[in-house]
Amino acid sequence: MNTIAIIQARMGSSRLPEKILKPLGNVDVLTYDIERCRAIQGVTEVIVVTSSLPQDDAIAAWCEAHQVAYLRGSEDDVLDRYVQCAKMYKPDYVMRVTSDCPFVDYEMATEMVELMHKEQKDIILLDGELPRGLAVEIISYSALLRIHEVGQEPRHREHVTYYAYEFKEQFEAITYKIPNNRQAPELRITLDTEEDYQLITEVSKHFNNPLISSVEVIEFLKANPQIAKLNAHIEQKPVI
Repeated sequence: MNTIAIIQARMGSSRLPEKILKPLGNVDVLTYDIERCRAIQGVTEVIVVTSSLPQDDAIAAWCEAHQVAYLRGSEDDVLDRYVQCAKMYKPDYVMRVTSDCPFVDYEMATEMVELMHKEQKDIILLDGELPRGLAVEIISYSALLRIHEVGQEPRHREHVTYYAYEFKEQFEAITYKIPNNRQAPELRITLDTEEDYQLITEVSKHFNNPLISSVEVIEFLKANPQIAKLNAHIEQKPVI
């Protein structure tokens, strides 16, 4: 079974522009994304998909300098970016990762890949509540192509897999039970605002390790509520 990880990335952000190339520890946010995705067992290739806008030339240059595969496409049609990228590799499964999740849980993602390879369904649904910023999504290549054909609303094009959650009856799903040591929905370990950046900077300073286990990150934030509350008031932008 061939599973590729595709990381969507762009420099434009209404709340924190150029966030994915901001310094994090001794490296930067995108390095965390790449290294953690490469640590997922069962993933054969990690590719960045960004837009063709001039502002995203910086991402293309970063990928070339770091020898990371990348593809450029529509700014608004992220789903099409994924499909055009996947067509180049013709995988069995595609993992969706967003670049604003520098502490994505590669250990849990490994278990999800193993589950999908065993069950061979259209999509994995998560049972439980993770901190925001740790999750990945895995969908079959055939299901991704189907969504690309039928999902025409702006929310479907922007959020890639959203159609499969909105119309679950059209897909065969397998459920992954989130381990108890990851169930901490009160925590926000993502990057969308300056407050988020302050929090992940504190985490990276403490561990100084792009491959630190997400479990240890959760434990650290629970043990240091003064850090966890830095972004506790931030509300996620709704899907429209």
